[in-house]
Amino acid sequence: MIQDFNGKTAVLTGAGSGFGLECARIGAARGMKLVLVDVQQDALDAARTEMEAAGAQVLAQKVDVADAAQMEALAQAVQQRFGAPHFVFNNAGVGAGGLVWENTVADWEWVLGVDLMGVVHGVRLFTPMMLEAAAQDPTWRGHIVNTASMAGLLTPPNMGIYNAAKAAVVSLTETLYQDLKLVTDQVGASLLCPYFVPTGITRSERNRPGAPAAGEMTKSQLIGRAMSDKAVGSGKVSAAEVAQKVFDAIAANQFYVYSHPKALGNVRSRMENIVAGTNPADPFLERPDIGAGLRAALRAA
Repeated sequence: MIQDFNGKTAVLTGAGSGFGLECARIGAARGMKLVLVDVQQDALDAARTEMEAAGAQVLAQKVDVADAAQMEALAQAVQQRFGAPHFVFNNAGVGAGGLVWENTVADWEWVLGVDLMGVVHGVRLFTPMMLEAAAQDPTWRGHIVNTASMAGLLTPPNMGIYNAAKAAVVSLTETLYQDLKLVTDQVGASLLCPYFVPTGITRSERNRPGAPAAGEMTKSQLIGRAMSDKAVGSGKVSAAEVAQKVFDAIAANQFYVYSHPKALGNVRSRMENIVAGTNPADPFLERPDIGAGLRAALRAA
């Protein structure tokens, strides 16, 4: 359990917006040293200016988290400036929708690169640094937070790449938790599974090289984008509220962090089907109107 955040170092990917930015704001308010990482330069610059104005020591790096070499350079820069980070928020994420057979190789490489490999790089590079610091000081404590999604616990249709990437992050992070428990009691892990929270992820293609124009998108992809925009934009739980849940989870050494606990009813149904060996149920059981609307839109002439 970690109660004192003052003077501790946090690495935050996706720090220019959404959960990353809100976690940085909490970190600055608590006197933390911040490593801000984002692929969008203007958003990164704005975050840096805000955090420095709040009194935080800041290292800001423009990084594509999918790029192994860029992430390795980031890890070296963090080590040189602040030493081993106490907290790592592997948060950067992008989204792409559409029927799973309609997605291109480029779609798969982009989403898996950021959403999965970005987390992989954060884990493989920073965990050894944290374990070394822990080995040298029995009072040292650290924590890694990986951002997945409720999509990683469900299989909502028309968003297969995102589901697959986030399911992999769920599995990776649960395994990380178990692996850490084998070797240390000083470094913990948490898994953030947000549902529909206004963060800007539905506009993540603004940072995608060679992003397809609307005229190049399939019907299912256009429908998926419109539905995601509506669902995320109308979310009643803010990114700031979710960021506070994350810090509360770190302090309590709580692994699973949910923005919308009521959505777990759908997860329970899925798990019961798996155990019973029955066919997958409607992932929108608690909101059947969503599934009905999607089906009608896709089947319309």
